[in-house]
Amino acid sequence: MTAIGLLALRLTAAISLIAHGSHQLFGAFAGPGVGVGGLSATAARFAALGLDPGYPLAVVAGGLQLLAGGLIAIGLLTRWASLAVIVYLVFVAWKDQLRWGFFLNWTLDPMRGQGVEHSVVLGGALLCLVLAGAGDFSIDGRRAKVAAARASGRARLRTRH
Repeated sequence: MTAIGLLALRLTAAISLIAHGSHQLFGAFAGPGVGVGGLSATAARFAALGLDPGYPLAVVAGGLQLLAGGLIAIGLLTRWASLAVIVYLVFVAWKDQLRWGFFLNWTLDPMRGQGVEHSVVLGGALLCLVLAGAGDFSIDGRRAKVAAARASGRARLRTRH
């Protein structure tokens, strides 16, 4: 059951990361409450926060979420991808979200930003993946099983002689 739980956690986190990365890079899922999206809008948002140069940072932020989401979905380098996104989430919370409090902007008030709620939940899920790994239904899990089988075989060969 643990393997299924880790698979569900990985896929849920990956969907969120891929959606956010796609929005920041390409403007996918744009609409009311979400904003226009795309590199220009993301770069402008970063520049408004005092993060210059905004455009390269927008590429890095969107690319990190998209790439890490894909890696987490397939379970490859899951711990490292999760850790990289946690660092990004802490940075975003520090530079922007903490001033708005905990909750997301559910009223879509244009004068208010988003709180840390999403970052806290996603960060907690990613921390679970850093600590527990990707699970059996992943490339990382398969590689670990193969490595363990090889080590067991070598140990058996050493005890025969």
